[in-house]
Amino acid sequence: MELTEQIKQLEHVKQDGTNKVFSMYLNTDPSDPEQQAGEWKIHFKNGLRNFESYLEESNNKEELENFQLVKQKAEKYVHSNEQYLQRGVILFASADERVWYATKVQLGVETEFYWEETPQLDQLKKLHWEFPKSGIILVQQDQIKVVETAMNEILDEFHYEFDVNTDHWRQFTGPHKAGASMGAGGKSTQQDNFKERYQANRQRWYKQIAPKMDKMAKDHDWKKLFVVGESDGSHELEEYLNKPVTQVIHKNMLDHEETEVLKTVFG
Repeated sequence: MELTEQIKQLEHVKQDGTNKVFSMYLNTDPSDPEQQAGEWKIHFKNGLRNFESYLEESNNKEELENFQLVKQKAEKYVHSNEQYLQRGVILFASADERVWYATKVQLGVETEFYWEETPQLDQLKKLHWEFPKSGIILVQQDQIKVVETAMNEILDEFHYEFDVNTDHWRQFTGPHKAGASMGAGGKSTQQDNFKERYQANRQRWYKQIAPKMDKMAKDHDWKKLFVVGESDGSHELEEYLNKPVTQVIHKNMLDHEETEVLKTVFG
């Protein structure tokens, strides 16, 4: 389920009586100076224990049992994913299983715990607003890589290469291979010939690929669009795109790791 739909679904949740919703934002960021010794484990344990102790003192047996069921689910999720945690965990759960949403995020969150009739969505909504489903188009002459992302996570990748034999862009799977445009294994004359051909035809090349990018943006419901590449290619492509470009970044990053691309685009 798309996060937008998930949030809408959670917004309509309202539990009654003793069957409340547990909301948790847990900072597990190993780069956080306050997390160097795995302090998140203590925060997690204490956060759960505080609610349990309060309910024990209130003598509300039914609500205590409901919370303990949720506690078990939360502990199972966190402990089973402990080796794979990133910067944070977001979790919503209820004892009757009407509510269950748990995810590891590569975004900073502030540790918070709630046991209320409705899920506390403020942090999730804020992150979703700041890091919505987006497309990043990496341009490098006759090569294009599209990175689809949401919440600072890679959702998918798409690779395109201009085929000079057919005079069309072709989509292919797997990592792109360096060609004449990168000068890999080619002689200087081949590189020079390619540069001349690129300069003479780049407007036509990018005008041809732009509708494919616009269709992808519409079909995938991208809220933001970024174009990253050298100034000539990135601006050329931006000019032919119908969808407004959020930002053009003058940096050749087609061969860079995706995590580095996200860091450059989103900071």
